[in-house]
Amino acid sequence: MVDARREGPLAGVRVIELAHIMAGPVCGLMLGDMGAEVIKVEKIPGGDDTRRSVPPSLHGESAAYMMMNRGKSGLALDLKSEAGKAVLHRLLADADVLIENYRAGTMEKLGLGYEALRARHPALVYCSLSGFGRSGPYAERAGFDLVAQGMSGLMSVTGAGPGEPPMKCGPPVTDITAGILAAMGVLAAYTHRLKTGQGQVVDTSLFEAGITLTYWQSAIAMATGVAPGPMGSAHPLNAPYEAFETQDGWITIGAANQTNWLRLLDVLGADTLAADPRFSLNAGRMEHRLALAEALAPYFRGDTSEAWLARLEAGGVPAGPVLDVNQMHRDPHTLAREMVVSVEHPRAGSMTTLGLPVKFSATPGKVHGPAPLFGEHSRAILRGAGYDDAAIDGLIAAGVVGETTA
Repeated sequence: MVDARREGPLAGVRVIELAHIMAGPVCGLMLGDMGAEVIKVEKIPGGDDTRRSVPPSLHGESAAYMMMNRGKSGLALDLKSEAGKAVLHRLLADADVLIENYRAGTMEKLGLGYEALRARHPALVYCSLSGFGRSGPYAERAGFDLVAQGMSGLMSVTGAGPGEPPMKCGPPVTDITAGILAAMGVLAAYTHRLKTGQGQVVDTSLFEAGITLTYWQSAIAMATGVAPGPMGSAHPLNAPYEAFETQDGWITIGAANQTNWLRLLDVLGADTLAADPRFSLNAGRMEHRLALAEALAPYFRGDTSEAWLARLEAGGVPAGPVLDVNQMHRDPHTLAREMVVSVEHPRAGSMTTLGLPVKFSATPGKVHGPAPLFGEHSRAILRGAGYDDAAIDGLIAAGVVGETTA
């Protein structure tokens, strides 16, 4: 295929990604960074809708698209045509995994649902991501992160406090989490395939991803019958565990157990708080959390973030600054962990992207390159699948395959 020199624990695994926008591409991105060869199949015309998620763009290329699809090979293919389906089947003959996140029923209408594919490719791991999963009363509904955050309970516990309008988490957390859960499911199914030779369906959704993120809040609701509400930056089970304003910014304090509470009192020199029976144990601190935060606030407003963070670190209290995204990108630990890396794009030139968040001691993964242009690798992928140049030229001329060069 395009690049046989990929590194990582999944080197040699081939993934066909029939996915768009975010959840499915996150799954492909994770597998690709861990060494799998990911062939991104985009629709004709137009390709992945994220290509039109602009601004911002770099030299005409969507920044959002380039973030979600770096390291993949790009094939533009008309799957509504019989010739396009034949191309896909030829690719699947040598593939291990297929990822799709179309609306329920779309793959079946194309004749590419799991049962149809299993008949020809019984070892295929078929990963399906959707708004609500492949079963249940909502299976036919379209799903978006905002909808999933609302229905999973996340928006009911996010925000400044009680009485405020519902608020979503800033990032599309159900999309991203669904993609990560799907990658985990693919790896489990692939392990089963190595043992048995049999493929299967991996099915997860944005809705379930959102539910998964409510572990603490669900534990509280299941134990008490009371649904927790929003608490700003505070924790539903431990205090003090939230953000505090300083002279020049904000810092977070993680005094989430008795040891760290006592360490915080030492750093603050807060004899009055140490003697207050309301705050002596975590149960009392949670009962009187607002009063505790009000009592702590003047201490932190008395000095700069840098000064407080130095004292807290010396005292063994978990704490950190509240960084904006640009500050996070420049942070020395971000860079040391290779979470911001450079790639060379054929149009955008040298650019930065986010790195692989999982490190391996023996088989390190990495970002293997930039996102593809629309149809950038179509010809190379088809050659690798056994098509000669005349056949490829015919598919391109017929509009079955799209091709773009830098």
